[in-house]
Formats: sequence, C-alpha cells, structure tokens
Amino acid sequence: MTTAELRAHADRLHRDRVPYVLATVVRAERPTSAKPGDSALVLPDGSIDGFVGGVCAESTVRLEGLRLLASGESELLRVTPEAADAVAPEGVRVVENPCLSGGTLEIFLEAVIPPVLVRVFGDSPIARAIAQVGTALDLDVQNDVDAALPVAPDTTAVVVAAHGRDEVPVLRAALAARVPYVALVASPRRSAAVLAELDVADDERARIHAPAGLDIGARTPHEIALSIYAEIVAQRPRADAARPAEPPVSAAPAEALDPVCGMTVAVSPASLSLSHEGVAWYFCGSGCREAFRDAPQRYLATPRP
Repeated sequence: MTTAELRAHADRLHRDRVPYVLATVVRAERPTSAKPGDSALVLPDGSIDGFVGGVCAESTVRLEGLRLLASGESELLRVTPEAADAVAPEGVRVVENPCLSGGTLEIFLEAVIPPVLVRVFGDSPIARAIAQVGTALDLDVQNDVDAALPVAPDTTAVVVAAHGRDEVPVLRAALAARVPYVALVASPRRSAAVLAELDVADDERARIHAPAGLDIGARTPHEIALSIYAEIVAQRPRADAARPAEPPVSAAPAEALDPVCGMTVAVSPASLSLSHEGVAWYFCGSGCREAFRDAPQRYLATPRP
C-alpha cells in the first residue's frame, strides 16, 4: 500500500468515524525489513493495512495498537529481540520480541479516535448556536431537522432545540439508543409538558436534562450553548483513585501466549491462530504456528511462564 493509498484509507476511516492507530517507523536498527517512514493502520478488528515490519513485528504492533484503542492514548514503542535490562526511557514502551530476525524498531503509535458526536435537532437560533459552539470545540456536530433520522450508535449527546416540532419522537429515539446525554431546550413549564407526553418509564424520563444546560444565567443563544456543553463535560466520567475513567473506545484486547515462543499476542480475527483438539491457539508469526502444527505435544508438554 502506497503512502497516498494509506492516507486515503485513513480519510475514509475518519469520515466513517472508525477509530484506528497510525503506526509509523521512526527508527530502524539493522537488520530489519522496515525503514523509517514506513507506516500502517491498526484497525479495531486487529487487521493491519500498510507495513511496519515482518509478521513478528506486526504481531507486537497489533497488540499494542489494540491496547491504545482501548485507552485512547499514543506511545513510542521500541521492539527489540533481546531482553531490555535497562530501564526504559520515559515515554517509551519497550517490548521484547524474540522472534525478530534481528535489529530494533522504534514505532510511534498514534491513536486516532473519532471526536465526540453530538446531534442537534432543530433549526432555531439556539440550535444553530449549539452547532457553532460544538464545532469550535472540535466536536462532530450533526445539525438536522429530520425526526426520522436514526441515532448513530456512538452518539454522545442529543440536544433537542426544535421549539415544539417533533420533540417527543426524537427524545424517545435518543433514550432507546441509550445516548449518554439527552437534553431538551425549553422553559421549565414547557419541559414538564413535553416530558409528560413521553410514554417511557420514569427512570428513563429522568435521564432527560430539561431544561438543558447548567444554570449559569445564560441568556443569549451562544450562552445557552455554552451552558449545555458545560453540562455535557460535567457529566463525563472522571478518573480517580477509586474508579478509573471508562475507556473511550473499547475494552482492552483479549490476549494469549504463543505456545512456541512465549510472546503475548492479541486474540483477534486478524491474528494467526490454529485449532488443536478444540482449543484455539494464537501465534506471533507463521513460523511459530508451523512449528506448533508439526509437533504440538512438544510445546504443550512444557508450559510457558
């Protein structure tokens, strides 16, 4: 895959709101098959498009990439065939990969997570202000007036600012889609009347922020928009000593030990695997898989640490 093709693929993923990790080789110590500038995309299913080294290096990049998709972070990864006795420099994750043909790779892994998706329903001055402020905050804002439009699966917030037009069906759809933040822009009196029309359970009705936004004395449309985004931020999960913040994208990837070399590998549809006596085994590369296929009892008889 050429650089232009890789960029085009990344653009498509961005448009489709698919998270990915951009892996770029920044240093290569011979002998390696990769060179600085080589790059690849790690997708949520574990597949890798592009090139950052052979299958063994690719296996490490797959596992680390899936971990980063779960955390939303980025890192500098050093992949080396020898045990790293020295303490890794700050900001560098060192992974021993005994299956490498030699040399060391340093790869920057950048998690590219879709921005928070906010749907604003309505064409009122307040609705337009909410869209403008959200765009300024680098959020993905969808402003529409189509009540029949389905709620995207990863929508974080639905704000109804239609002033009486199709409010109930949009609120009902947002609740059914389990959108984390659902709000109605209306006065306290009209908010109560609209909520009374909703044929949902009381606990579901209580999830709707009506009137929308924190009480900051907002008067203008843009001030009201500010109060709504302040409420969205205030509701966001926080990390603390007792409860870490929820992952932004997915859970940490399932992992397995390669029974031949002992490496930790990702359990994903794109990982190399082999079924033996009804058990799925996962491998860092084709060499380990073929060795296991030829003599499985040799490796099963000696449990790996």
